[in-house]
Amino acid sequence: MTDRWALASAEGGGVELAPLGPDGLPAGPVLREADPAAAVRARPEVTRWVWRSTAEVYPALLATGVRVERCYDIEAAENLLLGHEGRYGEPRSAAAALARLRGGPVPPDPPQRSAVPGAQSPLFEPAGSRPLPLADLLAVYAEQQRRHEGAAHPERMRLLTAAESAGTLVAAEMNLAGLPWSADVHRAVLRDLLGERYAGGGEPRRLAALADEVSAAFGRRVRPDLPADVVRAFAQAGIKVRSTRRWEIESVDHSAVKPLIEYKKLYRIWVAHGWSWLQDWVRDGRFRPEFQAGGTVTGRWVTNGGGGLQIPKVIRRAVVADPGWRLVVADADQMEPRVLAAISRDPGLMEVAGRESDLYQSVSDRAFSGDRAQAKLAVLGAVYGQTSGDGLKNLAALRRRFPKAVAYVDDAARAGEEGRLVRTWLGRTCPPAVSAGEDTAEEAGIPAADEDGDDRTWVPGYASTDARARGRFARNFVVQGSAADWALLLLAALRRACADLAAELVFFQHDEVIVHCPQEEAETVVAAIREAAELAGRLTFGETPVRFPFTTAVVECYADAK
Repeated sequence: MTDRWALASAEGGGVELAPLGPDGLPAGPVLREADPAAAVRARPEVTRWVWRSTAEVYPALLATGVRVERCYDIEAAENLLLGHEGRYGEPRSAAAALARLRGGPVPPDPPQRSAVPGAQSPLFEPAGSRPLPLADLLAVYAEQQRRHEGAAHPERMRLLTAAESAGTLVAAEMNLAGLPWSADVHRAVLRDLLGERYAGGGEPRRLAALADEVSAAFGRRVRPDLPADVVRAFAQAGIKVRSTRRWEIESVDHSAVKPLIEYKKLYRIWVAHGWSWLQDWVRDGRFRPEFQAGGTVTGRWVTNGGGGLQIPKVIRRAVVADPGWRLVVADADQMEPRVLAAISRDPGLMEVAGRESDLYQSVSDRAFSGDRAQAKLAVLGAVYGQTSGDGLKNLAALRRRFPKAVAYVDDAARAGEEGRLVRTWLGRTCPPAVSAGEDTAEEAGIPAADEDGDDRTWVPGYASTDARARGRFARNFVVQGSAADWALLLLAALRRACADLAAELVFFQHDEVIVHCPQEEAETVVAAIREAAELAGRLTFGETPVRFPFTTAVVECYADAK
């Protein structure tokens, strides 16, 4: 009896399935069954399913109450392998992989389906697509096993593929569960912030009043929602500004600045999380953004619609646990420098990261005369490429005390500048360069805006063809990407720990996870998060002294966690 089976859609409906041997080849006859969920449910002994795409297969199973322990996602694996081979951007579908294997014309990937609030995923195959026969799927699978063997570190690459596949399962289950959301609380927050909602969809009372204040300050009618209009108004007042970004205008001495900044903040909430958003995205007490594992080149997750990873702090008041339940909100403490310690194997930084105390304070005691703020700037400057001015001085101090850590990111930056491939610890690969406009920093996994929607000045432009910009991104990639790989294994371990509980994972973002659970399970979940973090650290980076502590809060409302 084998614990690994392959599953594929069949022409005309139903599925083809077969047990697999250790070599990945069929270990028994290919079967055909009409009901995919029944086929999986009838084989509880199977611990890993090989299929084309979790996003297309698993939601239909979940809808019938069927869950699987593990999977191997052919298309997720293809994406990772293409990147590792320096072929980032080539079509990643199973059909494309099969065409490459057989030397035929490679079809482009289908356009990404736009998320429709409340819509169900299609049953296995997207509309208009043809199923890939099981024999063809297994040919691609066998070739992928060979390509894993050719990786720089085959064992690490296999672990990365397993982790990415596990992430696709978690994403699908989170999409089903949804984030608990109180529409009544949300409406009350909007009322408090924005005032009365006018009929016809016009600006609510508070925004209208702020717009009047801005106009009065300029002495003429100004549309504060139109940056070009505001820039012209400042110019007419004798003040030159290039944009209406907060960091640029907040130091301007003009009476329009204060109401303008407040307007921008509230306008973003009204547009991004206002009454229309609430009506579109919250159903039956749940917000269900479509989480997508590995949606960026760094491995960070994205959501397909709904702004699920950009919930403003004030709107988090609407994220409320069910009666008798709690939200366990867990934030990884100082994740980037801890990951840098693990991947660089710097003895001094590993010693500091081996404690669960404040890492930045420990670094400051060693290199910055106890100045924690200076130490934090230095560490983050090393990761994000702030290597001029004070950043250069801070980096020099950091290099003296933690030479291997700084050399590690310096080497990555140099490789990026020279157009070479740069990899995370497990093997996720940053492409050497892209044409301008192909990817934005945000799409690459780097947050590009603050909570008010203003661009952050430190973000490198990933799409830039400038060598130094690519170097800065590569420097960041080896840390952020390795952190994303670790987080996948954390989620996989936490998912297994929660399998026998009522608890459910409902939210994940980079270094933060939320579990919704009965009150009596909360402390068990807190312990499970801590254990999952340590297990993920050992699996990802091997045996090191580095610890990955979490700050956890057990709350009824998300806003109370921070």
